[in-house]
Amino acid sequence: MNEERIPKQNKDNIIEHTVDVICQHNRDGEVIPLRLRVCDEEGELHAYTIKGYRDLTGRGAYTTRDGIYVTDHMLVFECHIMVFGRIRTVRLYYDQARNLWALRS
Repeated sequence: MNEERIPKQNKDNIIEHTVDVICQHNRDGEVIPLRLRVCDEEGELHAYTIKGYRDLTGRGAYTTRDGIYVTDHMLVFECHIMVFGRIRTVRLYYDQARNLWALRS
């Protein structure tokens, strides 16, 4: 995953460059990310199964280490995916107000 697919925030701190995510909602309302799909520079879609994740939601409004401003209406997940035979850690951001997912590697 290269820098062009990393979500950017505009002047209103809204994440841009979204990705497709398949997730599960359990009976308690918890969101569980299962799979993500990103588009490369040539327009080809690549799908990755999430091998493990950690929910980083619930810390209030703050700026993450990777420069994303997170508010109370966003879910944040640190996910492990397999890319070319190696485990990579990525962050998924779900903006509940806009119903959009974004990726940061």
